[in-house]
Amino acid sequence: MESKRSLIGEFTKGLIEENATFRMAIGMCPTLAVTTSLVNGFWMGVAVIFVLTFSNVFVSILRKVTPDEIRIPIFVILIATPVVIVELVMNAYLPEMYRLLGIFVPLIVVNCLIIARAEAFAYKNSVIRSALDGLGIGTGFMINLMVIGAIREFLGTGRLAFGSVAFPAEPLFEPMAVMLTPPGGFVTLGVLMAILNILVRRAQLRKAKASA
Repeated sequence: MESKRSLIGEFTKGLIEENATFRMAIGMCPTLAVTTSLVNGFWMGVAVIFVLTFSNVFVSILRKVTPDEIRIPIFVILIATPVVIVELVMNAYLPEMYRLLGIFVPLIVVNCLIIARAEAFAYKNSVIRSALDGLGIGTGFMINLMVIGAIREFLGTGRLAFGSVAFPAEPLFEPMAVMLTPPGGFVTLGVLMAILNILVRRAQLRKAKASA
């Protein structure tokens, strides 16, 4: 029987231990392309959470009747279903955001993060664990996008905006427009990955000294 702690762990592992961006370095295309603002990162993250959870659940449900030889095409078909739902909903209720995210919404179908979780986890685990894995990995990915987007937006425009609310009202410094370009995305991602690796290494050293 699945313990409560292990189920919680399935969710929390996606935040740090198996963080898609900073630990596993997968799903980099949307990470670099759409994170020019906080709000872009948020909505892309919401879309990924929905698609990842939906696809994980259905891959897990069908895992016992899915032939190994054609499992990847089946995964793609299962992933495409929630992606179409996301496209239709965003186009109907968030047309401006749908336009800003552009081709990267339909490209979720072939996002290596989604396919990797289907192959490495959902195909081998129960529905509950697969759903929690999708929620956890997706939430961690959304946080990554929001953090990168917020940093790039603040340095590139001098302020942060979420909907009609902007802070501060006027830029505090001369914006660095390069942060809104792909090189700015690479720089931001590299610095954040380096910081996280340093923190994780220090935590591992402290743990090793404590157990010595």
